[in-house]
Formats: sequence, structure tokens, C-alpha cells
Amino acid sequence: MKTKDVTSAPVLGLRVGEVVKVRSEAEILVTLDEKGELDSLPFMPEMLPYCGRQFTVYKVAHKLCDTQTRSGMRRMHAAVHLSGVRCDGQAHGGCQTACLIYWKEAWLKRVDPDGAGQSDGIPEPSSARCTLPLLQISTRKDPSPDGEERFSCQATELLRAAPECLPVRDLSQYTQDVRSGNVGVLPTVRSFFVALFNRIQDYSKRVLPKRLWFREGLRWGFVKGTATRTPTEHTDLQPGELVRIKSKDEIMKTLNKDLLNRGMGFEEEMSRYCGRGARVLRRVDRCIDEKTGRLLQMKNPCIILEDTVCSGAYNVNCPRSIYSFWREIWLERVGEPTS
Repeated sequence: MKTKDVTSAPVLGLRVGEVVKVRSEAEILVTLDEKGELDSLPFMPEMLPYCGRQFTVYKVAHKLCDTQTRSGMRRMHAAVHLSGVRCDGQAHGGCQTACLIYWKEAWLKRVDPDGAGQSDGIPEPSSARCTLPLLQISTRKDPSPDGEERFSCQATELLRAAPECLPVRDLSQYTQDVRSGNVGVLPTVRSFFVALFNRIQDYSKRVLPKRLWFREGLRWGFVKGTATRTPTEHTDLQPGELVRIKSKDEIMKTLNKDLLNRGMGFEEEMSRYCGRGARVLRRVDRCIDEKTGRLLQMKNPCIILEDTVCSGAYNVNCPRSIYSFWREIWLERVGEPTS
């Protein structure tokens, strides 16, 4: 089964801040193959309610971090993220990860200042090979050997949609970061040197004796787990409550040597929020495992906080803006500020 070639779809060359209109269902279906994909990127049922609506480009998704195999950055073609448009997981078992949705430029129209969409080369809807029922069917993979239901979504298929590795030394990605409007010059320079530092640290751990490692060979952010048995805490935080993210030193005491607390990771990027106040957005007790497609049920629910996403500052400016998952033991409830 062959997917449509990226070169066959309109390329708009969108930038951050531009206003676009999501095409109609009929226009989008004609761009998809029999699996409901364009260039191996699924168009998910959760995206249908946005058809016909206007949005602002939030980030140009020209690259992404590989969170499945940790191979580094991957190159993506002709795709963007739209402001505030995240997956609600309704067609995927109620997954609560709330990933930013990928939009191929072929699914969008640039909006002129007068509000009119530009003309394009999309074929007639009568040539569509995908239907709405097929979109629903495509949300499932084959069951696991034990019969467990498995899901397929944009997150599980990202390595197919972005098969090309993007080395840190490829300077074109940094140029595109700036030209697209994703980040400014100074954050781009910083992200390059952070990536270079991490490469040196990883290399030194492979070839140098431990006594010669700089800062114990830790990656930028310098997070080190010290617990042999990771503690837990249940505070029953609820959406809307105000919390303070504990200090990095306090959190490191709850992590093991792999930076895990009861199986959940604390990454260096998250340390940038330590000591700050934030408001609880939601409790999360189920999410899709990107590697297997299984819907995981968390024994200990985690917390998502408003406006605390991975900005990619320590990860080559990855634009995915994934919500960070927080253990309750990493947060402390604070009272509402008084006037």
C-alpha cells in the first residue's frame, strides 16, 4: 500500500503567526491514502472538529525529537502545529497526553488579510480513497499477542512519518528554526551549545575514566537521582489548584539513578520550572505508550500543569511542546494569593 508523496501535496512554506484555515473534510480525505495517512502521518478523527476553522500557526514542525528509540532528532516535511490545537484522545481510548496535533500543509489554506483562502491544487473530492469510517478503523493496530487492544495515532507513527535522522551538526535546522519564527537567534545559539555539551559529556563517559568526568558526566541541567527506593506521595491535587514546583535538590532525592520515580521520568528540561508556581490543568491516569500503542493505566495518577511544556531549550529546540508529567511528590499545594 503506497502513501502519497510529499512532493505531490501543496507546500505553503508557512511561518509562525500566519493565519490558516483547516480544509473541509472532503478536501482533506482526498489527500489521504487507504490508511488515512499522508506521507505516513495519520489524519485522526480528533482532528475533524477543526475542519473549516481558522487558527494561527504556533510552530513549524520541521523536526521532532524521537521519544520512542531515543535516536535524536528527526526531520519532518511540510507540517505545522496550530495554536491551542491538542488531541483530546476521544478516538484513542481517552488518552490524556494532550499532544499537539501535526497538520500537513496540504490540509490547510493560507488566509489572506481580507479573509479569503488562497487557491490550491487539491484534486476533486470524488477521487478520495479514504472515508470517515476508515479513519475510525485506522485508530487501531493489530491486537497484541495476548489480545490487548492497541492504538495507532500520530505519536505512535512519528518514526514512519519522519524516518530521516537529523544530526546535531546539521546547521540547516538552526537556520530553519529562526527563519520559520519558531525561536530567536539567541535561544537557537544556546540550544546548539547545549547539544554540543551533551555530546561531549556522553563521549567522555565512554572514553575517560570516571575521575576525569566533568560534573560526573551529567547532561546539561545536571539532574542526578540519589534514591535507592523512590518515595511516593498522594495529595489529591485537583484542576485549578495552585502549586509550587519543588526545588531541583528536593526532586532529585525522589529519583533513582535512571531519573525515575515509580517508573515516571524527570527530565533535565523539567528542571527549568523548579521553584515556580503553576496551576493544575488536569490529573492523568491513562496514556498511550508510543512504542507499543497500548493504553497504559497509571497506578499513581500524575499531574499536568498549565503552561509547563517541554520548550526544547535543552533538546535542539524541538517544537513538539509536550506537556510535562509531574508526580504529586514533586509539587506542593499553596494558597491562593491575597489581594
